[in-house]
Amino acid sequence: MFNHKKNIFFLGIGGIGMSALARYFLAQGFNVGGYDKTSTVLTNKLEEEGAQVHYIDSVDSIQSCFLNKNDTLVVRTPAVPIDHQEWLYFQKEGFDILKRSQILGKITEAHPSVAVSGTHGKTTISSMIAQMFKYCEVPFTAFLGGIAKDLGSNYYHDKNSEITVIEADEYDRSFLWLKPDIITVSAVDPDHLDIYGTKEEMQRTFREFLSKNLNENGKSIVHHDLISILGKQHLTYSIDNPEADFYAANFRVEDAEFFADFRWDNQELKNVKIGLPGIHNMENALVTFAVGIQKGIAPIKLKEALAAYTGVDRRFDIQIQTDEIVYIDDYAHHPEEILMLLKSVKKMYPERKVLGIFQPHLFSRTQDFAEGFARSLELLDELLLLDIYPARELPIEGVNSEMLIKLINMKSKMVCSKKQLPTLIKQSNCNVVLTIGAGDIGAEVTKIKDYLLI
Repeated sequence: MFNHKKNIFFLGIGGIGMSALARYFLAQGFNVGGYDKTSTVLTNKLEEEGAQVHYIDSVDSIQSCFLNKNDTLVVRTPAVPIDHQEWLYFQKEGFDILKRSQILGKITEAHPSVAVSGTHGKTTISSMIAQMFKYCEVPFTAFLGGIAKDLGSNYYHDKNSEITVIEADEYDRSFLWLKPDIITVSAVDPDHLDIYGTKEEMQRTFREFLSKNLNENGKSIVHHDLISILGKQHLTYSIDNPEADFYAANFRVEDAEFFADFRWDNQELKNVKIGLPGIHNMENALVTFAVGIQKGIAPIKLKEALAAYTGVDRRFDIQIQTDEIVYIDDYAHHPEEILMLLKSVKKMYPERKVLGIFQPHLFSRTQDFAEGFARSLELLDELLLLDIYPARELPIEGVNSEMLIKLINMKSKMVCSKKQLPTLIKQSNCNVVLTIGAGDIGAEVTKIKDYLLI
């Protein structure tokens, strides 16, 4: 597929998606290198496996083998700024340059694949499908947007792979490069309006993805609530609507564990337990089950696989669960994700008070959905709000955490710094603590866990 190249160079090699792709090329025997701004666990792992990684944006830092444009393919992520010196050099010198999504597109053209799409839940669903295949002994390859606990990685490859699991990212319309055999869609809530402009354009692009990118004779499986947006020609799943093709009946919580009876094609599988709690995770399990049925896996094996699933780092990630204190870390960064997270926590611990520590992600998202964030966060008993994590963005005048907190109608709320967290958490009378957000709040998890256990 890429055999005319010897070297693959990644601009942004340490990203969760890029690092998985880099490991894929390492496993295929390519010479792999790249740039990232900081050394991390992921870049260290890549270096251990043979990748050449540097952390200074300078053409002089690029290893000589990657400077031969005839032998080198450059892969970039949209997170790399347009004034990046190495990026400018590769463009000027006429190197072959592809987006990560274009590479994944070529992989899906060459191999059967499952593309997991939607504005929420992609990483959990894709890792759940990967775990299902592993448990049911279906050889597969997976490119994941998080570290799956069952796999211990964001990348997995079996040399006898029969199918590839890929997250179909809607940002920058990346998923339009893919050619999958199965597409799942979990949600089409407005997001990335800096790219799409309007929610209608975003919805239109999802319809285009389903109509033009699904391989002939492929299957599309969408949340039942989306048929008014995406059309009725798809298989559907739901925990609320019995008209769905895959329906989770008798959804219930017993001792903080989630159960349901799965119904499909006039069949029923009783007492399906999911290994990862949460209302949204029961829906994630249901669409995973639907994929398994399409692949011909026995329902009883699928039930066992779902019960064995242990989750993804930073997705409803239970750090502490004792009679005295519960601490959960979650990547939720959209109002609907936060709403579902908090509803699930309240369902699990109805008698407990909940403290949320939230770090907004992106100025544009905070601006676009400020009212939605406010309404979701009001389900908390207490809120500690950190400054906005900018990621790839420059500040927007008037958009900050002080603006957001004014919209939140609750008594116990404040904007604070990370340095203040130990004192403020200890002063709280809540016995469920949540860290919420997609920025660098994840770096605080171990520290918060440590002083909660003191």
